[in-house]
Amino acid sequence: MNAGPNESASEPRWVACHECDRLHRVAPLPPGGKALCVRCGAFLYHRVSDTLNRCLALNVTALLLFLLANFYPFISLKLSGRIEKNVLLSGAVALYRNGMVETGLLVFVTSFLFPLLTILGMLYMLLPVRFGYRPWHLGTVHRVVRAVAPWSLLGVFLLGTLIAIVKLLDMATIIPGVSFYAFAALVVVSAAAQTQLDPRALWPNENRMQPAFHRGEGTARSLGLIPCHTCGLLVSDPVGGIPAHARCPRCGTALHRRKANSISRTWALLCAAAVLLIPANVYPVMTVIRFGQGEPNTILSGVVHLIEGGMWPLALIVFFASMVVPILKLIVLSFLLITLHRRSSWRPRDRTLLFRVTEVIGAWSMVDIFLLAVLVALVNLGALATIRPGIGATFFGAVVVTTMFAAHSFDPRLIWDYAAAPNPAPERRRNVPPAEEPST
Repeated sequence: MNAGPNESASEPRWVACHECDRLHRVAPLPPGGKALCVRCGAFLYHRVSDTLNRCLALNVTALLLFLLANFYPFISLKLSGRIEKNVLLSGAVALYRNGMVETGLLVFVTSFLFPLLTILGMLYMLLPVRFGYRPWHLGTVHRVVRAVAPWSLLGVFLLGTLIAIVKLLDMATIIPGVSFYAFAALVVVSAAAQTQLDPRALWPNENRMQPAFHRGEGTARSLGLIPCHTCGLLVSDPVGGIPAHARCPRCGTALHRRKANSISRTWALLCAAAVLLIPANVYPVMTVIRFGQGEPNTILSGVVHLIEGGMWPLALIVFFASMVVPILKLIVLSFLLITLHRRSSWRPRDRTLLFRVTEVIGAWSMVDIFLLAVLVALVNLGALATIRPGIGATFFGAVVVTTMFAAHSFDPRLIWDYAAAPNPAPERRRNVPPAEEPST
């Protein structure tokens, strides 16, 4: 990897894997190349040619597309001579007007607010850096962007919209508007902007902030280093322990050897999600009323209706996103936590991969919430056809959010910490208390 702006190529640079804590010396990469952890296979860094100009152009384009997607009609529904038009925010507003305040707020922040904050935050950081200036509060803005980016669910919203369109084709005529095509382009451009960003370009003087050392065998923790959770900067770990309220000198993130109370917080969130999953599947998520008649539908009955209507692909998508993924996340994360309590050394690389996949697919459970938002906003034709949201959608949204928080609170580095630690003798294992995180 070539040295970044104002960076001395002669000084050694290091990076710690955020999933197993293995320390790696940064090596040169060809354009478009990426480096993976030799221990767990996690992504470490990549090299993007002209990253500042590319990211800046893509984020400016994303902002323009975002404005187009919100100022023009999104989708129109035509039924029996009546036309119902909506905009991108109509789904969140419709849920709010139907008394689903929490669900409407969830749709608003994940499909509008957080994507907008991500784009504006990137432009705020990239523009000054592109012209050689350090923006005011760069670390704070970077920390905010990193926090909200995983909750920017544009792709999931687009999938929910496409499912809604296909589902409504047998009921009425669907007319996509300018906003719909702009939104589809926004999904592609936003994804490209994320892949074209090389975070090193935001921190041209990184070597001056890293501790000086030349031995990189082992983990960051074993070498007395603490990697920042947000920007990845390696900070020296004081012998006497981390001072209270210690923060990263670059981005201001609170420093911990491991995520604070990771095991207990993850268990608490998983238990809450398991409890919420029951009413999410028992109570109706929507009621479809046609010509004054209709009956409430739960998640499972909605899948059955799709199958009866011959929409097998949609039924499989909804079933997998709404039923399989949440339950699978609960099972996988519980399994990982149990292995930590048992201080298991069984296949740490495979367990890390299992967590990685679970974390990626978790957000796609939101497709059912977005599908409901689009349907409620579009199908509001009085006695002809109306779709009303049910209380089950609120519980299901809470399940999705809680499991996403559980995945974010889990620290996969604990898998490798406990795998490397010696197991207690068999005769003493009964008296060993449940495993806990290393102290901070």
